[in-house]
Amino acid sequence: MYAKLLASLAIIGTTLGFAPTASAQSEAAQREIQAATEAAFRAAQDSGVVHLGDQATLKLPPNTIFVPRAQANRLMEAYGNGSDDTLLGLFMPPADSPDDWIVTANFEKAGYIKDDDAKNWDVKELLQSLRDGTEDQNKERRARGIAELEVVGWVQAPQYDSAHQRLVWSVEGRDKGGASDADSTVNYNTYALGRDGYISLDLLTSKSQVAAQKPALIALLDNLSYNDGKRYADFNSSTDKVAEYGLAALVAGVAAKKLGLLAIIAAFVAKFGKLAILAIAAGGGAFFKIFRRKKSEEPKSPGAV
Repeated sequence: MYAKLLASLAIIGTTLGFAPTASAQSEAAQREIQAATEAAFRAAQDSGVVHLGDQATLKLPPNTIFVPRAQANRLMEAYGNGSDDTLLGLFMPPADSPDDWIVTANFEKAGYIKDDDAKNWDVKELLQSLRDGTEDQNKERRARGIAELEVVGWVQAPQYDSAHQRLVWSVEGRDKGGASDADSTVNYNTYALGRDGYISLDLLTSKSQVAAQKPALIALLDNLSYNDGKRYADFNSSTDKVAEYGLAALVAGVAAKKLGLLAIIAAFVAKFGKLAILAIAAGGGAFFKIFRRKKSEEPKSPGAV
């Protein structure tokens, strides 16, 4: 299983245009992967309320654990990915669960995002904008020798809950010219707007699994609450920063870098870590299975989760 996981990471690196180095396969690197994995599970919280930085709290649903920011970033780095300063942590099923999914939690301090445009947006236009942006990115992909990507369509057209300032949308992407019956990549993206920016809870999965895994993501979103003073309603127009973009940009603009592993180009190198880990989940669940094995094999110590 270990070899399969490392092979998957090597393939991902090559796909992105980064040849894996010999040091990535060194004994020291493998020891760090093991240590980071064990540290993640020792730190994992499996019940109660999770604190998402200084912004919000989230009551853990059943059958869900949370890996905090420090351990989550160490895990990313152990697999050869960069640290992400917007990462709040990772949500996933516990080691003994049959489920295979992972959700990243990030906070983007973009400022207060006005949601007026949600009243008038045209989902067809948003989808076309997303397709056009992906096609523009394909020029860079061709230059780097990376397979081009195309947007198939909405899995979930953008829906905005103005009463709770929640945005949900999902899109299906695949290799350009790929088989129409392929089990393509699906991004299911959720956003909770706050006073200072937004928290995103993102699930990368496959078309065949999205229906089964979506409830876990929505349960997380439903259980998220901003802290006093950080809520959308706490915005003070005389003192607070207003974001340079509106709500539609969280679909048409931000979507380009959230479309999936193969949509990432050099401009978004800082996000490789998050998506490289997620790609393992979409590619067969090796990430979760090795984590579960290590969790189940690790002897319980007093106070360990």
